Amino acid sequence: MPIARTTEPADLAAALEACARGDRDAFEAVYDGLSPAVFGTAVGVLRDRDHAAEVTQEVMVEVWQQAARFDASRGSARTWVVTLAHRRAVDRVRSEQSRRVRDQHDVDRSTAAAERDVVSEHVETLFEQAAVRDCLGTLTDTQRDAVVRAYYGGRTYREVAEDVGAALPTVKSRIRDGLIRLRDCLGVTA
Repeated sequence: MPIARTTEPADLAAALEACARGDRDAFEAVYDGLSPAVFGTAVGVLRDRDHAAEVTQEVMVEVWQQAARFDASRGSARTWVVTLAHRRAVDRVRSEQSRRVRDQHDVDRSTAAAERDVVSEHVETLFEQAAVRDCLGTLTDTQRDAVVRAYYGGRTYREVAEDVGAALPTVKSRIRDGLIRLRDCLGVTA
């Protein structure tokens, strides 16, 4: 026989005791009678309705699983369940604070690592620039002039040809041959 849904303290206590024996209908009465108070308590602590809904669900599952721990001589069913809700909500706040602290710590650590990486990258760039300068020295004057105008000067092949007064195919050959020599000098694989 289903237990009538109620918020009466004696009826809720009886329903909790029936839950402890595995009575699902009794849990329905407990849920309907106490979940609004659980949700209200969770919202009051968390200030977030979505987190409060999650906490309400967790608490009500705990009530079903731990109903045998309810002791009517120590307080009402409502007090017991609302206490569970308050503790669970406070635990959620602490958990969120810990997560934020961990996340901030991770961000701080990655930022510090990134700063070291910036220094390392800067040094590496300086070495690479020195290597490119050295390898540019291995090119013929015409190759070096064409490559520098095209890649450092931002000029097109046609503009380089006009600048140096050479035919376009000649300039393309100079740049291609110069780039091949640079690649070989720098040890870059094609």
